[in-house]
Amino acid sequence: MPELQVIARYTLAPGNEEEVLALLPQVVEASRAEPGNVSYAVYRGLDDDREVILLERYASRDAFEAHRESPHFKALVLERIVPLLASRVVETYDVVD
Repeated sequence: MPELQVIARYTLAPGNEEEVLALLPQVVEASRAEPGNVSYAVYRGLDDDREVILLERYASRDAFEAHRESPHFKALVLERIVPLLASRVVETYDVVD
């Protein structure tokens, strides 16, 4: 089974930038500790600092599903970060070697 590349595109709602940016390092740390996580990095847009990209790679689709079911994903991302966003788009791709 191929690795899975995830690209999560966040647009932060005005006024929520600092709160979201303070939560993201906790998400990164917890996600990198998952057994199926290969990499996890956050980038902020140069032209629009309300745009944030999360590049995530998982060992498999099952590993990504485990990530989405993890307590830290539910508590930090779904319950605390998502309500502070203007938009969120998540793209998934099989990695081609």
